[in-house]
Amino acid sequence: MSTTTSEARSPLPLLLRRGRSSTATSTTAETRSPFSALQFRRRSSKDVRNITSVSSSLLPAFGTVIEEDNPSSKPFIVLHFDRRYRLWELFLVILVGYSAWASLFELAFEKAAEGAFMTIDLVVDFFFAVDIVLTFFVSYLDNTTYLNVTDHKLIAKRYLKSVAFVMDVASTLPIQFIYKTITGNVGRGQAFGFLNLLRLWRLRRVTELFKRLEKDAHFNYFVIRVIKLLCVTVFWIHLAGCILYWIAYHYPTPTDTWIGSQVEDFKERSVWLGYTYSMYWSIVTLTTVGYGDLHAVNSREKTFNMFYMLFNIGLTSYIIGIMTNLVVHGANRTFAMRSAINHILRYTSKNRLPDAMREQMLAHMQLKFKTAELRQEEVLQDLPKAIRSSINQHLFRAVMEEAYLFKGFPDGLIVQLVSQIKAEYFPPKMEIILQNEIPTDFYIIVSGGVDLISSKGMSEQVLTKLGPGSMAGEIGVVFNIPQPFTVRTRRLSQVIRIGHHNFKEMVQSDNDVDAKMIITNFMTYLKGLNDELKKEIPFLRDLLADADAQVQVQETVQTEETPQSNNEEIATVSRDENEQKEERQSKGVPKRVIIHGQPPNQDNNNNGDSSGRLIILPDSIQLLFDLAEKKLGKRGSTIAMANGAHVEQIDALRENDHLYIF
Repeated sequence: MSTTTSEARSPLPLLLRRGRSSTATSTTAETRSPFSALQFRRRSSKDVRNITSVSSSLLPAFGTVIEEDNPSSKPFIVLHFDRRYRLWELFLVILVGYSAWASLFELAFEKAAEGAFMTIDLVVDFFFAVDIVLTFFVSYLDNTTYLNVTDHKLIAKRYLKSVAFVMDVASTLPIQFIYKTITGNVGRGQAFGFLNLLRLWRLRRVTELFKRLEKDAHFNYFVIRVIKLLCVTVFWIHLAGCILYWIAYHYPTPTDTWIGSQVEDFKERSVWLGYTYSMYWSIVTLTTVGYGDLHAVNSREKTFNMFYMLFNIGLTSYIIGIMTNLVVHGANRTFAMRSAINHILRYTSKNRLPDAMREQMLAHMQLKFKTAELRQEEVLQDLPKAIRSSINQHLFRAVMEEAYLFKGFPDGLIVQLVSQIKAEYFPPKMEIILQNEIPTDFYIIVSGGVDLISSKGMSEQVLTKLGPGSMAGEIGVVFNIPQPFTVRTRRLSQVIRIGHHNFKEMVQSDNDVDAKMIITNFMTYLKGLNDELKKEIPFLRDLLADADAQVQVQETVQTEETPQSNNEEIATVSRDENEQKEERQSKGVPKRVIIHGQPPNQDNNNNGDSSGRLIILPDSIQLLFDLAEKKLGKRGSTIAMANGAHVEQIDALRENDHLYIF
């Protein structure tokens, strides 16, 4: 007997069958699944770091054709996002910090420009001279095409035409050393001090560094922002202190200055004494309005102080604003959770909900915020489908394969099904599924545990307990009936949810091999249920009896199809009967049902009501409504079974089913 004959009496293959013709081959699962040939491998930490370290600005324009040559293979080319070049830039940033401090310090304190400072400046300038030469071999990003340019001529032409080349050379030339070499005298005076300020051009490297670090996932954003604010504040304090000391140092009357009124011979005193006074005044003025111990005396100092304090207002506002945003951003999640809890408390109080329900709502809300970092749905939804599928497979594929319903399932369908699941957490004593609700999802328990509960009026009975690897809600989904049990968590539980429609779309197979595997696993599980669970599932005993009868028929047919010399006539008759039965099944003739013209709760005798009419089941729901109108004298719009379940597919009906059309 063919599979069509053996499956006609069971609703399970009809639930899982596709509504189209069968074109199955031995490689159906492979051709149906785009992931069947997908190979997964773990990336090493080095690979991941290399991927994340690539500059995010490498974005070629849409439609741009990119050559497939490897830029790193070109001779004498340094990629601007290469890790070694990034370390070189970091080293130069440290030297920039010294240059920015020393150039202002040497301007204000001319005596400090001699001796050791000159030697250190020469060493620092040497490294920046090396960087100028290196820049002629560093690739750059084209601003119009967003492509990485590695041509030597284009790199050199771009750098020579830029302002950066002129400023780099001007800020690197050791002017004092050149002057001393030519004249033999040490270069002194304000002119050399102001020329040294060209080194402040190098500060652009610090700005670029912080921009890159703020976007780098390997560094904490909060810490980077705080360090940046600290650097800006310290540099501004140093700048203001040096300028004020320079004003006092070059004022005609030293005693009529802010520092001369306190230290009359400050020009002859130690350089570090003057620097200490300058930093003290600058810090006190920036953080407060000053204490009056050091104050502007002459008009030059008063003018500078006015501009300095006005700028301090903007700088202080900037620092406070940035710090406030960083702190508030860190407290946003806590504020949102407390706000949601307050809304729940007001809602439950206004609607007079019971305490148990209020506690469930609060527990669910708190768990939602605690597990938000684990789920991160707002992040995953923006990722490509292939990445989301890979994440789900890494986390939940082993759990899916251990579930009884998917034992022996093809890899291709497992991949497709895993890509559709969603992970959730439920707190203790929380209902995941309610008894008699419409089946929309079923669950696989990853961790924790649940109880299957039968509710009858006000009483509840715990029928069984399920742990990790078990399934809940699949009976209602497969049978397409209201859920027979309430599923309640015993403790904190993690589950993966599989949608009703996604499940049926994934497991339906052209040759019904996958459907048969599902049916076999499902029927084996049902047979192993205890008696209390079997009593709660509608028509389960009849279904199991039909399944056993089908197995016996198949065995009988297989025996009869083997020719027997001493019983050839009986075998021929049996084959003829089976062939005739198969022909009737293929034509759809033998399905007969009994229709009633009222809802099932108005029928006192479902199996023998006088108002029932025996009809041959038509091919569609619409034809069934037309036939019922002729037989019963009124037009219906709803079809229900005796247990109240609504009929959605004509193929789900069996021989002698009672249909209630109203």
